[in-house]
Amino acid sequence: MKNDKAKQQYRINEQIRAREVRVVGDGIESAVMPLQKAISLAHSMDQDLVEISPTAVPPVCRVIDYSKFLYQQKKKQKEIKARQVKISVKEIRFGPQTDEHDYDFKLKHAKEFLEAGNKVKAYVFFRGRSIVFKEQGEVLLLRFANDLEEVGKVEQMPSLLGKRMIMFLAPKKMPSAKKVAVADDAPAKKNMSTGKPEQKARKEYTGPKVEGESFDD
Repeated sequence: MKNDKAKQQYRINEQIRAREVRVVGDGIESAVMPLQKAISLAHSMDQDLVEISPTAVPPVCRVIDYSKFLYQQKKKQKEIKARQVKISVKEIRFGPQTDEHDYDFKLKHAKEFLEAGNKVKAYVFFRGRSIVFKEQGEVLLLRFANDLEEVGKVEQMPSLLGKRMIMFLAPKKMPSAKKVAVADDAPAKKNMSTGKPEQKARKEYTGPKVEGESFDD
């Protein structure tokens, strides 16, 4: 079924509708000629005429074995995908009066996230009347950013949204796609406080509304 869909992406030989086409190919000098002449040329070389640029005037067609052409296209798509680095957003939650031990624990994980190429959404959650400590929450987030300055940079300064004061950090250096792929295949690390495997989120950051790994206070 997939191969059928791939074949439908390109017109070949008699499926091509233009009266004349520009012919290209290995060992062929680019030239405009009538469609039937181009098809005959391809068949004489035991090849196919593949329409690779239908919107050009005239359309551009390549003389090539169609199966080989589809293989090359698939290979290019895989190479492009391999070069792409997916960025996840990891959440780290604080209380306005987080103790030093908990702070250091979350700082350690935030550093690991940034070094792995992930973004970090750090926020302070204010319960009930604790909103009066919003200045203290802002100081905590700015300290957090300062302690991570070697591996991360502030993408969004602390801002109060409802009961949360949120700050976004982005990695200073992006790992290669190969390293990210290895990290994706590795088993989940255990949460130091619970001994349970951490859940991994693989959702690209598209805006303030994100999902990701969360370290709650």
